[in-house]
Amino acid sequence: MRSNAMQLQESLAGLDYPVSKEDLVRWAQENGVGTETLQLLRSLPVEQFQTPAEIGDAIIELS
Repeated sequence: MRSNAMQLQESLAGLDYPVSKEDLVRWAQENGVGTETLQLLRSLPVEQFQTPAEIGDAIIELS
């Protein structure tokens, strides 16, 4: 999962906030994020994120 987390952080570079979960997933797909990470993003309970830290917090809560 560590490589996925690093890949996700790289793919989030340049993403404009706030971002909806739908736009986040689309952005990740366009930037080559792996299937496992895409499934994780799709399962996030939050519908809108204000910062990259909020995305990270939501992912941690799923773990």
